[in-house]
Amino acid sequence: MSAGRIIGYIAAAIMLFFGVIYMLGSGSAGATPGWFWIGLVLTLVGLGLVFLASRKPASTSQSSTSLNIDIPGSVKMDTLKCQSCGGTIGPENVKMIAGAPVVTCPYCQTTYQLTEEPKW
Repeated sequence: MSAGRIIGYIAAAIMLFFGVIYMLGSGSAGATPGWFWIGLVLTLVGLGLVFLASRKPASTSQSSTSLNIDIPGSVKMDTLKCQSCGGTIGPENVKMIAGAPVVTCPYCQTTYQLTEEPKW
């Protein structure tokens, strides 16, 4: 929650509190007739602040994230086979999930994480 929303909710709570107090106080013996109207205005302003603070901001643009991998040296592409059914897995079946490469087999729908074995 942003700081502007928190401040808006706090100001609304204060306005609503004093608005209700003024309206309740307008019924006492020593009150002036203006107390009720002051309380009504404070209550309406407090409700308006609650409305404004609870609105979601309109998103103007969508953002996308792309991941570019820079591999040093020469790379030889091996054919990937599914560990369960032995089906051929293409690059479109590899996705990055939480920073790890995850493979989904298009034939048996098995999902597993790719692990890189040492080259030595």
